[in-house]
Parts: sequence; C-alpha cells; structure tokens
Amino acid sequence: MGARALLIECDDGDEAEAWRAELWQRRSDGAFEAAEVVPGARTVLLDGVDPAVAGLIGSWTPARSGARNDARLVEIPTTFDGEDLSAVAEHWGISPDQAVQRLTGTELTVAFCGFAPGFAYLRGLDPAWAVPRLSAPRPRVPAGSVALAGEYAGIYPSASPGGWRLVGRTTETLFDVRRQPPALLTPGTRVRLVGA
Repeated sequence: MGARALLIECDDGDEAEAWRAELWQRRSDGAFEAAEVVPGARTVLLDGVDPAVAGLIGSWTPARSGARNDARLVEIPTTFDGEDLSAVAEHWGISPDQAVQRLTGTELTVAFCGFAPGFAYLRGLDPAWAVPRLSAPRPRVPAGSVALAGEYAGIYPSASPGGWRLVGRTTETLFDVRRQPPALLTPGTRVRLVGA
C-alpha cells in the first residue's frame, strides 16, 4: 500500500471492529491524521498516515465490547422469499419460518464493505449458522437480494453475479451517489432485517 499506509492484523472480526471503532474515534478527536481507515474481515488499513503514527497506535488497546449500542441502527424491510431459503433452513435443520425468525431476531453489524459499492458484510450470525456459497455463482443476482455466505449476511446493492445463498429481498436503496454518505450501510452500523 505504500510508505504512508499501516495494516493492523487482527485475530478475529471482534478485534477488527474494536480497532475500527477506536481509530475512527481517535481520528475524529484529532489524535492522528489518516486519509482513510478501512476495516476488513480481520484487518484494518490506515492510508495516508505519517509513518511515526505506528508507534503511537501500537500503544493503544481498543476495547473489545462488540457492537456499540449507540451506533446507528438501520432496519431493512425484507420479503423472505429467496430461492435458497428452504436450502438454508434445511442446512440449519429448521423450517423456513424458523429460519426467518432466526434472521429477523438477530442484530447484525456492518463489519466492512467491499465487492461492489454499497455491499456491506454483516456479522452477528452465530458461527454454527455458517452456510456454504453456491458451487457455481449465479450470472445475475437482482439488486436488493438479501443473502448469506459463510458467517456473513449481505444485501446486493446492484444486480451482479454472485454465489451467496438468497433468502429474501428488499426495495431499500443501498447505494446512491447523491446521498452523503453514498452507502446506506457503513462499518459499525447496526442492522436489523425486518419482515416486510
């Protein structure tokens, strides 16, 4: 990434979220300057930083408190009629209705964004609920598709190829260049899927 970048490698998603929250807060408070603080699954990238900031950041210990209760909550109205809902329920050993209850009863948090503008990787599902991706991706997944893959949930902001398991859909606009910020779901945001 260059001489003005720093990559923090984390043990898990909880630690990455703790670092993201800590760094965003400290940057906002003026403790250091960075062009970007970008979380990943198990990393946090700082870009546009003075190399000396590495020593300063190395002395910090972020609190691993999970999702912050004061973080913004976005409710996503969801119609649970995805073509893979029955297969996901079968994988979980429950009925499709119970799978919907499980999904609507779980608060998710945006861990990081990627794949496509506005695509948020949502964590918070029990690791035992991880579902495999499709063996071959679909050539086109409709915009607004609510899907699962591995330990993550996600919502396709635009039509694209994809190998995630489709469990539902929403009419919510996830990415709009005229909005500030353009992405509805940004790292740290709490998310709840709500039956439409």
